Amino acid sequence: MDSLNDLNDRHRRFVEERHWQKHQTPKNLVMALTAEVGELNELFMWLTPDESRSPDAAHRQAMGEEMADVLIYLVRLADELGIDLVAAAHAKCDKNDGKYPKEAFQDEPLRPHEYKER
Repeated sequence: MDSLNDLNDRHRRFVEERHWQKHQTPKNLVMALTAEVGELNELFMWLTPDESRSPDAAHRQAMGEEMADVLIYLVRLADELGIDLVAAAHAKCDKNDGKYPKEAFQDEPLRPHEYKER
């Protein structure tokens, strides 16, 4: 299992086997997603940039678990709304390629908001 479709199918079965479909509304999924992002954020709070890039094994394990929760809820939300998440992500990348042309960032390392302010 290595695709978002496989993951979605697995979690959809998990939900159906427990009769949780009535709870898996887009609103509830967004709320759960937000809560999981908060738990992920908490793991990074107060870390230095270097610590955030090189967590110890236990911290990395916890981060992976929270990232998995975020991914699962995001994939379920997309499924409930009939959104092809991979296609939407590619479309967003295409939009960002036009919005932030690579040529504009070659001479100096601008942040996105700095480019927009020019």
